[in-house]
Amino acid sequence: MLAVDTNVLVYAHRREVREHSAAREILSSLAEGRDRWAIPWPCLYEFFSVVTNPRIWKETVSRPEEASEQIDAWLGSPSLVLLAETRDFWNVLRALTSRPRVRGPLVHDARVAALCIAHGIDALLTRDRDFHLFPDLTIEDPFSG
Repeated sequence: MLAVDTNVLVYAHRREVREHSAAREILSSLAEGRDRWAIPWPCLYEFFSVVTNPRIWKETVSRPEEASEQIDAWLGSPSLVLLAETRDFWNVLRALTSRPRVRGPLVHDARVAALCIAHGIDALLTRDRDFHLFPDLTIEDPFSG
């Protein structure tokens, strides 16, 4: 099962970014396909935060209603699995946060990685290189060629 990171969600939503068409195609294919796919819950929160942030998007910021409608559309996919904390989640996260350099903002990435690992995700689709800090997680950059 593939999981989708925040940056892919943002690219699929924001038309002005270079990766928009490719990201939209990826998300459409996953959402309309028969194979199960996943979004970690923290990525949905972060998506909402990023696309509604006027410091990032200035005058083209997404309205909260637009961000909510986009999330509703993804949640409407019958093959979507939302990744939440499991009973043994802390043990997985604790192991990841004990690694060098995993501090501050990287704890968020460790949480996403731990969710993917705990749920047996085959690969996380992301452009975020910080996930290389977690060798137990397979990552794929869907825009790399």
